[in-house]
Amino acid sequence: MDLSKIKTLIDFVGRSNITELTVTEKDVMVRIFRTPSGQEAAAEPTAKESVIPALDAGLDAPTSIENTSYAVKAPVFGVLHRTPAPGEPPFVAIGDVVEEGQTLFIIEAMKVFNTITAPRPGRITHLTEIDDGEVETGALLAEIV
Repeated sequence: MDLSKIKTLIDFVGRSNITELTVTEKDVMVRIFRTPSGQEAAAEPTAKESVIPALDAGLDAPTSIENTSYAVKAPVFGVLHRTPAPGEPPFVAIGDVVEEGQTLFIIEAMKVFNTITAPRPGRITHLTEIDDGEVETGALLAEIV
């Protein structure tokens, strides 16, 4: 399947109400996903109640708040890389404080490297143990509180 055909499919999905399209031609399968408007890609909020100190002391926040943890999930099937290159330290570790947009992982799918970023600021409370292995679409990669 050539690149112009793939671009046409992506444009089609972007203009329509379709949220997922799978096209197979010969040995090549292309899966295109779109999140409905108003939702974050690869992030699924899970409400939990807990008592935590305010992350930024400069904010006028209560000492007890309803905490929402975000489950960062794989948006595509592919090979998950927790490091930017072999032999380098991982992007994040459990307990790290991350900012919105900070790189958490890279998923390699069909020789394309997809950067998975933090959907919100917070602390990493869970990380997948998979590194340089395959992950399925929707697999839990990390949790941010």
